[in-house]
Amino acid sequence: MKHLWRALFVVLVLGAFMPSRSAAQGAYTPTGGGQGAGLQLGQNYPNPVNQDTRIPFVIGDAQGCTDSGRQHRVSLRIYNLLAQLVAVPVLQGGAGNAAGGESLENLLLTCNTYVAYWDGKYSQTGEDVASGIYLFRLEVDGKVLVKKMIVRK
Repeated sequence: MKHLWRALFVVLVLGAFMPSRSAAQGAYTPTGGGQGAGLQLGQNYPNPVNQDTRIPFVIGDAQGCTDSGRQHRVSLRIYNLLAQLVAVPVLQGGAGNAAGGESLENLLLTCNTYVAYWDGKYSQTGEDVASGIYLFRLEVDGKVLVKKMIVRK
């Protein structure tokens, strides 16, 4: 597992210095970002983060959910580059069967488009995080997608 995190670290650090074609300052469009079968993770916005950020994600197929009653176990976590847990965002606004403000830790959600909110603070201390590169990791029923964000204070 350590080797996996180290490899991810190297790829993400190198990717931070490569020019990107996407402008992450705008609103979320579901066509971009990491995708799995019936799962999409959009880029956080704004990026770079100054105070707070939103992370869009989609559970279910883009054409429509074939099993709309099925509940998926969802976790969204933010890590630093040392793979230390920094924070667990909350669900913004609420959608489907979930109310807004719920922590995205083993939350049961149905197929839908969701937005997570992170206030830019450590969960443990409530203090602002330092400037740097952070990873956000979406796990839905064992499927994992990871993206990076930049925090500038």
